[in-house]
Amino acid sequence: MSDRRKFLKNSAIGLTGLAAGSVALEELIHSSGKKNPKKFPLVLSTWNFGLKANEEAWKILSAGGRAIDAVEQGVRLVEADPDERSVGYGGRPDRDGRVTLDACIMDENMNIGSVACLEHIKHPISVARAVMEKTPHVMLVGDGALQFALEKGFQKENLLTEASEKEWKEWLKTAKYQPVVNIENHDTIGMVAMDTSGNLSGACTTSGMAFKMHGRVGDSPIIGAGLYVDNEVGAVTATGHGEEVIRIAGCHLVVELMRQGMSPEKACKTAVERVCRKQKHRINEVQVGFIAISSKGEYGAYCIHPGFNYAVRTNERNSLIESKSIL
Repeated sequence: MSDRRKFLKNSAIGLTGLAAGSVALEELIHSSGKKNPKKFPLVLSTWNFGLKANEEAWKILSAGGRAIDAVEQGVRLVEADPDERSVGYGGRPDRDGRVTLDACIMDENMNIGSVACLEHIKHPISVARAVMEKTPHVMLVGDGALQFALEKGFQKENLLTEASEKEWKEWLKTAKYQPVVNIENHDTIGMVAMDTSGNLSGACTTSGMAFKMHGRVGDSPIIGAGLYVDNEVGAVTATGHGEEVIRIAGCHLVVELMRQGMSPEKACKTAVERVCRKQKHRINEVQVGFIAISSKGEYGAYCIHPGFNYAVRTNERNSLIESKSIL
């Protein structure tokens, strides 16, 4: 009888320990999916104009603000600069002399907003955010996007600067359409950021390829192509020839590769390699680059041709980094 009581007692202790162990294991499993809040935020953006955009975003991030606010304000700085000829005000026009802008934005909760072929509005990224927050839709285009922007109080203005108009008129003499790799007549500013809560967001905005057909839309306003954010995995944005990014749903691909365990750099490289395989017959004409942040705070980039650079802002410094390339 005493042996039986001893057995039951030991069994009870064992079950209690097992239960406690199960709780601990459950907590461990649960916590492993949580983001570890960073002691410092992080922001990446494309090209050398990303340096000044990063500093604008950093004002919000360093004060404990949300990543979504940081990326919007960061790219707005470039949109408003008439000397930046591939984004916003001062952007090069299409072949009809019309400046048409594209942009999208995505937050940590997978809320998204986008505008395409938008004219007369200096800050398409803010219109995209308004689409995200104030409509049941995710994308507005053309006249509908303009009508919505005006209804929401955005100011209508002429975006064609004297310098861009002069260049367009010169182009009309030959009307030769042949974008050159790494000449920023077809580039965007894309920005991805992590805030002090460990949350991710991204923004992407462009005036698109110079002298494009009217109505042409590239990857920049397309969620999954020019931008994608999954707070559990990472945030990615793209630059370069948008048609090629769209073909492979580039930024979504990079996120999914990171989900499988690849580092940001390796995931970006794998996506670039896919573009190269699909477009090997004209790879010398095509440039594509990706930048990415993982939910762990790692970051990386990759491109096809040398010449693509990206800006990284951390607590320590704001740096311009030459991306690794396939060729």
